[in-house]
Amino acid sequence: MTATEIDITEDLIRDLLREQHPDLADRPLKLGALGWDNQVWRLGDDLAVRMPWATQTADALLRKEHAWLPLLAPHLPLQIPVPQRLGEPSERFPRPWLVTTWVPGEPADRAPATRAAEAAVGLAAFLTALHRPAPDTAPTGRDRGGPPADTAEHFARGLASATELGLIRDPDAVRPVWEDAAAAPEWTGPRLWLHGDLHPANILTTNGTFSGVIDFGDLFAGDPAFDLAAAWILLPDGAVGLFHETYRPTPDAATLRRARGHAVMRALALLHIGDAGVHGRPGGKPTWGPPALAALQRLTASVHQ
Repeated sequence: MTATEIDITEDLIRDLLREQHPDLADRPLKLGALGWDNQVWRLGDDLAVRMPWATQTADALLRKEHAWLPLLAPHLPLQIPVPQRLGEPSERFPRPWLVTTWVPGEPADRAPATRAAEAAVGLAAFLTALHRPAPDTAPTGRDRGGPPADTAEHFARGLASATELGLIRDPDAVRPVWEDAAAAPEWTGPRLWLHGDLHPANILTTNGTFSGVIDFGDLFAGDPAFDLAAAWILLPDGAVGLFHETYRPTPDAATLRRARGHAVMRALALLHIGDAGVHGRPGGKPTWGPPALAALQRLTASVHQ
């Protein structure tokens, strides 16, 4: 069961476009992807329509993107879905919806980065550009982005479950990575803009390197370590060091420790989603498991470096 009881179809979207944005209504339209919060429909060659469908929170996330992304996009070196039009709730469809630019590329869970050095430099440049001080009115994270120590119970449950499912063979190798992160000093710098959800399905690749970043629904301001964790999940083996060397300002030791802890938490979540996909359970994504397992292998090795 989805949060939107109305079937989202091509005819529905065309009707909405005719009512509110008629200059776009005759463009070719086809389903592009089914996300956690939104369906994405490609509109012509250069636009997309995002329709909330699976969660009640999607409405606020779309409005947040519409408000903030146009301000951030000009500073970012990778393509992102820049909001162009906001569709308001109507009798035909009682929720907001969004028209954005279309970002070409393949999700990294299906087409991982293979050009390690170029991917590391590209990801570092993107996060360097994004991680600027945010205004006081910037959004806060929804149940994410706090100190790793705050996730103690969540970590214990996730590690125990992954071990019971046979997804992790040596939990004692994983635990010290998170414990080291939990013991690291907290962030005391300014609240910086963060993507907030950098996993392999939200970053796109072209010709073996990163070309775009999508789904900014979890955009918020906080500790950069939360986003820096993505390097462990997204980059090929051996590329994390170059990422850390390229990112500016150079992260201090405490930030890198916190980032490893956030990466462990993200990898555990991806492992469970991947396992659900392998076994055909709702919400599962079988392509999410392999990058998570590779990340944990890199992370367990890093704690001894």
